[in-house]
Amino acid sequence: MSVTSPAKSEGGVGETIRVVIHALIIALVIRTFLFQPFNIPSGSMKATLLVGDYLFVSKYSYGYTHYSIPLSPRLFSGRIFGSDPNRGDVVVFRLPKDDTTDYIKRVIGLPGDHIQMKEGLLYINDKPVERKRLPDFIGEDPCGSDATARVKQWQETLPNGVTYKTLDCVDNGFYDNTNVYTVPPGHFFMMGDNRDNSTDSRVLSAVGYVPSENLIGRAQMIFFSIAEGEQAWQFWRWPTAVRWNRIFSFVR
Repeated sequence: MSVTSPAKSEGGVGETIRVVIHALIIALVIRTFLFQPFNIPSGSMKATLLVGDYLFVSKYSYGYTHYSIPLSPRLFSGRIFGSDPNRGDVVVFRLPKDDTTDYIKRVIGLPGDHIQMKEGLLYINDKPVERKRLPDFIGEDPCGSDATARVKQWQETLPNGVTYKTLDCVDNGFYDNTNVYTVPPGHFFMMGDNRDNSTDSRVLSAVGYVPSENLIGRAQMIFFSIAEGEQAWQFWRWPTAVRWNRIFSFVR
């Protein structure tokens, strides 16, 4: 009968602890400097992002701030290796009014831009954004609580050529007609693609202009997606609940 000596047993425990510590350090480095996972809890970015999407956000895209570090300790101010997002990027950022909350929206306005909505049409620097009607969106209700809905859908093309889909729940919605927003230096104007169901930079009292320092990273790829109302941990429901066609799709 073989036995394990106490010294060997203690060595095995120590090796296991070292492996765990190394794994945690590697995970921390990846999360801080490369990619961080996020999930989508609301429908403000439908139909680009759906409730139940899980995605990777690249932390290196715009450089690093103290918000890049877990728990966000204020070790420094400003951005390190910083660069500005492009118009049309889908970005995760810390809410200026509550910097413990993460939001995800699309960059519409750059520093110095004039942004306005007129009768549901987006204007950038006094010029209407190119827009064309698409077939209606049919799916998980982007406007209310119905299981499915049919909603007017548009394709917008920004001045730099970025195209994406927007949803229009109602004509002449609350933020379909606005004053002119002038984006301050070092800030960005964010909007959700689900225009009538998004609290974004149009709501100055809730979101407003987003400082560069609050940017976390760019949404890159959906690595998992499960139907709204389903729980990801219920793996036995995956065959019917998982949106298989969205897995490993890039965010545009």
